[in-house]
Amino acid sequence: MTAPLHLAASPEETLYSRIGPATLHDLVTRFYGLVAQHPELIPIFPADLSLTARKQEAFLSGLLGGPPLYHQEFGPPRLRARHLPFEITPTRARAWLSCMNAAMRRTPDLKPEDAAELFAALTRTAAAMVNTPEPE
Repeated sequence: MTAPLHLAASPEETLYSRIGPATLHDLVTRFYGLVAQHPELIPIFPADLSLTARKQEAFLSGLLGGPPLYHQEFGPPRLRARHLPFEITPTRARAWLSCMNAAMRRTPDLKPEDAAELFAALTRTAAAMVNTPEPE
């Protein structure tokens, strides 16, 4: 399990409290709009991304120090195990991060310092999800 991001001036102030649920929802919506169009990512995502987006938003809520919505609805994230059925190459991890970076830049209420903190955590997570080498 990934520890919640609590880098803040006080323990009560989390990245989740700084970003807020509405901005997080906006970010995830923008992100999956980009994922749905990315040629590297389309093959490993379902055509209907609504449940995937809901799971991502719930996971990020807990990761950022907010309510543990993913745990409550779906159980422990077990990210690596849940992603093993999909061929996640280094190229696909970079594509995923590229979509997230673009979504962050297009989310007007996401402050640059909060986006940078979130992106750093997601960069580590994306690297950990790689389970397939690049094709020859």
